[in-house]
Amino acid sequence: MTSEPASPPSRIDRRKERTRNALLQAATTFLADGHPNVSIQQITDAADVGFGSFYNHFDSKEALFEAAVARVLETYGTLLEDLVAAYDDPAEVFAVSFRMTGRLQRQLPEFVRVILNEGMRVLIHDRGLAPRALRDIEAGVAAGRFDIENLQLALMTAGGALLGLLQLLETEPDADAGALSDQMTARLLRAFGMSKQEAADLCSRPLPPQPEL
Repeated sequence: MTSEPASPPSRIDRRKERTRNALLQAATTFLADGHPNVSIQQITDAADVGFGSFYNHFDSKEALFEAAVARVLETYGTLLEDLVAAYDDPAEVFAVSFRMTGRLQRQLPEFVRVILNEGMRVLIHDRGLAPRALRDIEAGVAAGRFDIENLQLALMTAGGALLGLLQLLETEPDADAGALSDQMTARLLRAFGMSKQEAADLCSRPLPPQPEL
């Protein structure tokens, strides 16, 4: 038996989706600018939607902000997932992912500011960057590529390094994002037990093209 094709979204569904996306975008901008204490009225004004529409999509401002952060982390994580899909070596998967994360800062500055304002909380989030990084680190250990005794500590080490890198790139817009990302990645790989030469080799290999956003 063949299933019936899914019906296209109705006009009402499309309007609801536009309203939800407008609210999420407004919340993302406020979070990126470091203004989480705005009112729901300010959010709906920025989104250009009616105040009453807010509660059709979110129970509270906190729920909206949580959804906005989750969307940022998932978008960033999905981009990296696509970029490393062709690699088999878990150490190279980790290296490419970290190297590209720094480079993406120049393409997604608003998303990066959300991540920076969230700080270390992004490392305990169940979506986006942290679970993928933990998976890649664990795979590197299983393959004998990393010498790590505590996976969670390794995740926090990598996450702290990433936040530091992103903050540096945010603070210095003229800095060479590629060179700094590669230097930080090489240092992390050495912290994970790789030799200086192995780390330098991984961080000098060609990268996939920057995604078109």
